[in-house]
Amino acid sequence: MKLSTSLDKNLKILKKEFTSFDVIFHDITLKNGKGVLIFIDSLTDKMLLSKTVLSPLSNQSITDEKKVEKLLLNAELKKVKELLEGIDTITNGNALLIIDGLTTAFSVGAKRIEKRAITEPPTSVVLKGPREGFVEDITCNLSLLRRRLKTPKFQIENLSIGKQSKTTVCICYIKGIVKKGLPKKIREKLKSFEIDAILDSSYITRLISEHSHALFKQIGTTEKPDVLVSKLLEGRLAIIVDGSPMALTLPYMLLEDFQSPEDYYTSVYKTNFARLIRVISVFLSLALPSFYVSAQLFHLQLIPLPFLLTIVNSIKGIPLSPSLEMFFTLLIFEILNESSLRMPKYVGMVVSIVGGLVLGETAVNAGIISAPALMIIALSGICLYTVPDLLQTFSILRFLFLVIAGTLGGYGLVLGLASLLIYMVSFETFETPLLAPFSPLVKKDLKDSFYKETLISLNKRPTVLKSKNKTRLKIKEKLNEKRTDR
Repeated sequence: MKLSTSLDKNLKILKKEFTSFDVIFHDITLKNGKGVLIFIDSLTDKMLLSKTVLSPLSNQSITDEKKVEKLLLNAELKKVKELLEGIDTITNGNALLIIDGLTTAFSVGAKRIEKRAITEPPTSVVLKGPREGFVEDITCNLSLLRRRLKTPKFQIENLSIGKQSKTTVCICYIKGIVKKGLPKKIREKLKSFEIDAILDSSYITRLISEHSHALFKQIGTTEKPDVLVSKLLEGRLAIIVDGSPMALTLPYMLLEDFQSPEDYYTSVYKTNFARLIRVISVFLSLALPSFYVSAQLFHLQLIPLPFLLTIVNSIKGIPLSPSLEMFFTLLIFEILNESSLRMPKYVGMVVSIVGGLVLGETAVNAGIISAPALMIIALSGICLYTVPDLLQTFSILRFLFLVIAGTLGGYGLVLGLASLLIYMVSFETFETPLLAPFSPLVKKDLKDSFYKETLISLNKRPTVLKSKNKTRLKIKEKLNEKRTDR
């Protein structure tokens, strides 16, 4: 519906739409008529409105749109022709200026959004490297990216999703580097949904994922601007949601979770050793409890004799079978983990200490569980936290493999691991295999996989991402000759 020249008609419609007490209709008296400034008190900077709108318009005679544009000193001044557009202006935190006799209203930028300071994200703590993290304000997050990508090829597409929330969602990519057709595909997919509200980026993850019941995640996440920029430069696409500090990246590969932000700011030897530790730790966290149960029930010959004697002495008087004992211990560990996360910070620390030390030691002394079982579950839990992004998936897989090992033994465990590997090999999302660059094998991309070569060696973008611009590092011939001479 278009705006009317009658101020009263426009106000009648707007007052029906906005009945909340914090929506302000501020009257403005002009020499040749009147106007109204409409804004939401909790979202708008009233001091800014006084300086940019009320003061310039006082005692002025307004006859046309051009006069208003000359008087208003606001960088975000926009013309509004439709009532629906005016409603969106108000709900977004800006002010709407309507003047009697004019068919055009004006959107005045005056947002006042409270936001927390930029701090180091709790999910990606580093000793070396940038320590900035995304916050809940999308404008601030985009500025962190713009500071690092000073190029006009950095593209940001703006969408509004959610019938009630009208959340701002930005698609970010580098033109000429991102895979051809990927931005269009994601844009069309986001526009195809009608949902009441988008409250966090995890909503977007659920909407655009190609496999709704997949075991592994299909979209990467990060809270660090430097990590996001590096992924954009490799040829990925990013999605940033207003109100969420978690940015999404795609296509996603499982290998990304084994790479830490600090890997690119420390020596190659330290990085490769750390990545090796992560790979071994994840395998131990998944296989160690189930292997212990299967060996104890079906394959005692696999356990070294000194360790076997220790186990036999420790399980005397234990009322539970090995599989139930391990299942019970793992369940207690998960309960303690969940309670420590959900309770207040300082109380959660106490729960962790009491549960881990007192409850564990008491259970062993009482003869409910054995010391080796407790030690194996503790080691498995610690190993899993070396790759925190895989925590949710592998916590479920531990229970699954524990059941398989307790019922089918070592053969069932081998079949379970083989089935998991087959599933991972065949799984792909956004035309990118989950286990790339290992399956299919892409030798060029192995330079930054479970081991990392020097920065100079990483002169090509990952082949599996199908970037149009494949080169990201060139060394001038003269500089290269000097380096060789030395």
